[in-house]
Amino acid sequence: MKIITIVGARPQFIKAAAVSRAFAKHSQIEEVIVHTGQHFDANMSDIFFEEMQIPRPQYNLDVNGLGHGAMTGQMLEKIEKVLLDEKPDWVLVYGDTNSTIAGALAASKLHIKVAHVEAGLRSFNMRMPEEVNRILTDRISTVLFCPTQTAIDNLVAEGYDNIDITKSLSGDVMQDAAMFYAAKSRKPAMDLPDEFVLATIHRAENTDDLQRLTSIFEAFDTIGETTPVVLPLHPRTLNIIKKNKLQIDDSKIKLIEPVGYLEMVYMLQNCKMVMSDSGGLQKEAFFFAKPCVTLRDETEWVELITNGFNTIVGADQEKIISAFNNQKFDLDYTMNLYGGGKAADNIAEELLNIN
Repeated sequence: MKIITIVGARPQFIKAAAVSRAFAKHSQIEEVIVHTGQHFDANMSDIFFEEMQIPRPQYNLDVNGLGHGAMTGQMLEKIEKVLLDEKPDWVLVYGDTNSTIAGALAASKLHIKVAHVEAGLRSFNMRMPEEVNRILTDRISTVLFCPTQTAIDNLVAEGYDNIDITKSLSGDVMQDAAMFYAAKSRKPAMDLPDEFVLATIHRAENTDDLQRLTSIFEAFDTIGETTPVVLPLHPRTLNIIKKNKLQIDDSKIKLIEPVGYLEMVYMLQNCKMVMSDSGGLQKEAFFFAKPCVTLRDETEWVELITNGFNTIVGADQEKIISAFNNQKFDLDYTMNLYGGGKAADNIAEELLNIN
């Protein structure tokens, strides 16, 4: 059984590595990895693949730096050529990026079976390109690997019980990855406070809205009076801060350059709590037993909200400060919400059974 895996960003490589390790246990599975090139990442050097024990892609399509339509179109064209040459039994895609929908579309039009990992997630915000990508990918897939029961429930609510598509509660491959890399974490080169809040901001809804961005940083400034906020910052966000002349007190808010995944795992292991607008970091906070405050107006990971591990505050300064001041640190993180690190094995076995 030949599987083409489509990836386009560093987080997808980390997820795919967990599944590749599971595939490697089965001699019947041949995997070919295709990197669309969607996100250029200087951290994805040869050292990255070696340290992370991630298979190198056999194809790099080098599609990046374009608008959504142009990027997806070029990926679709180039992926189609790979599929025609390789003739796989399956195309495996992850999450909700342009690479995801391009891979699924290319396969679907060639009548190749599509497996969607992280299926069924919904933010119910159609202004998010990711929401459009994940909904369309689900609909043209052959099997939907759902990380949570909520994801299954979303699909049922959308009528998927009446569609000839297999739903599988696989668990979340990000938990597999977190468990694998926990022992390989590495301290960042910079000095870290003994106690700190780990924060990230990257979504356009926050970075491109000066009122929201200012509100978030004013909240961080207040929080930093008692607990420093450490913020690995993307250069794009840093440029926005400089352009708008936002005042950052480095005794309260420590801006640092982006870090690699192993450094981020270290900071997750050693921080007091997490504040972020990242989808993945919400779960990783849970995996490393840290409470999270989400700087968005909604989340796909509603089970974290329901069970008290995560608090949604948007960009409201008072809500951010209140969530910090009233945070509980005695929660039961042993709760099995994401499959307990067995998702990748479940995916490999399910594909063998279906094939």
